[in-house]
Amino acid sequence: MQRQTRAQRIASDIASQITEGILRKGDKLPSLREHMRLHCDSKNTVITAYDYLAAQGLVEARQGRGFFVMAMPTQTNCETQPLPYTRALDTTWMMRQQLVREPGHSHLGEGFPPVNWLMDMRLDKFHRQVVRGGITSLFRYGNRFGNASLREQLSKKIASYGINALPQQILTTYGANHGMDLIIRRFTQPGSTVLVETPGYYPLFGKLQLSGVRMLPVRREVDGPNIDDLNSLLIKERPTLFFMQSVCHNPTGTDISEHKARQILALAERHDLIVVENDAMADFKLSSASKLSALDQLGRTLYLGSFSKSVSAALRVGFIAGSEKLISELADIKMLLHIAGAEYAERTVDVILREGNYLRHLSKLQARLRTATAVALKILEELGAEVFCKPEQSLYLWARFPGIEDANELTRHCMKQGVMLAPGAIFSVDRNNVVPWTRLNVAYVDDPAFRASLKF
Repeated sequence: MQRQTRAQRIASDIASQITEGILRKGDKLPSLREHMRLHCDSKNTVITAYDYLAAQGLVEARQGRGFFVMAMPTQTNCETQPLPYTRALDTTWMMRQQLVREPGHSHLGEGFPPVNWLMDMRLDKFHRQVVRGGITSLFRYGNRFGNASLREQLSKKIASYGINALPQQILTTYGANHGMDLIIRRFTQPGSTVLVETPGYYPLFGKLQLSGVRMLPVRREVDGPNIDDLNSLLIKERPTLFFMQSVCHNPTGTDISEHKARQILALAERHDLIVVENDAMADFKLSSASKLSALDQLGRTLYLGSFSKSVSAALRVGFIAGSEKLISELADIKMLLHIAGAEYAERTVDVILREGNYLRHLSKLQARLRTATAVALKILEELGAEVFCKPEQSLYLWARFPGIEDANELTRHCMKQGVMLAPGAIFSVDRNNVVPWTRLNVAYVDDPAFRASLKF
């Protein structure tokens, strides 16, 4: 039987009390503070447990009043009736933690750079320029492909990476994650098979599971995906898509080698495979970093970009570059789902790209990242940690600590000390795997709370 997390055990115990009549419809559950005081659980653990019960329809949250019992479960407890999120530490749980900002907490598991690294891109100073370029169009839906001026700027931006794409080969999105959603809708249906990297980008795994898509893992190595894995799966399974990251890989911080990139493209051509290259971290690396889409010129690749981590997550602007035919098809899907893009946000990014300060911002951002990466590697060496890869600059490091075989246990321990980690099981296709590795954000490794939390 699958081992339950602490949150799942709490939910199972409460569900049993409801079943046995100890808790009846209308009864109020202990408040978060009361439960924390009585059982010494962290706030996040209790919230997750109550969320499980709410998803089961057993309790409901009432604004400002707490959680109340709603109904009897149809089965005896939460162990026999699978919860909506039955993974060791599930995707939605981890995504919720990315949005929690509590004073005094350390967020080594966070996927974003610190806010102060982005503050020189003051969004308020661009407002006047945004509205100056045709105020009336801000009250209408935009073009299904996205703002035309922005797509011209994006064409120039990716040309600096060696990717030649006309504006009509570029579609704006609400970030890279939205781009993945559109691609999944276009190319898959329930029961379809796709390839993903493991460890890999956990929100992608959640999207594919939600769509009923079968995921097959390709091991990520220091220089990119394992070619033997890829070749074997292409022969046996004949998938249509392979989702991967070339540079600043999340979670390992690795970069693909040009040799391996060329091997992947040769296999893609041989097996009629489309490679979806998620390059949301492009701004954190030099433009000379190897990219499949530059070698392939969008023949068998779709290139995803984003400004969420390098400018502002609040703008929700990203893009897909690909063949003109595929981009038109994806634009139609985008129109059906959302009618158009976010015109104001897209104009803001257009103005930012036209300003010389943007390149200075990226230069400063990369310098901060190099410094933080060097500091983080030194601290991890002092702590006796094994690091999967030692990049010159990467927002993420993939590390394991002495005596730790299950990073989930380490995560639960550190949460009690106010330190949030991103455990390795989250980044695995099979969440039942016991993974000793942890993803760390280099910007927060030098937090003294982190060192203190490692003392058992």
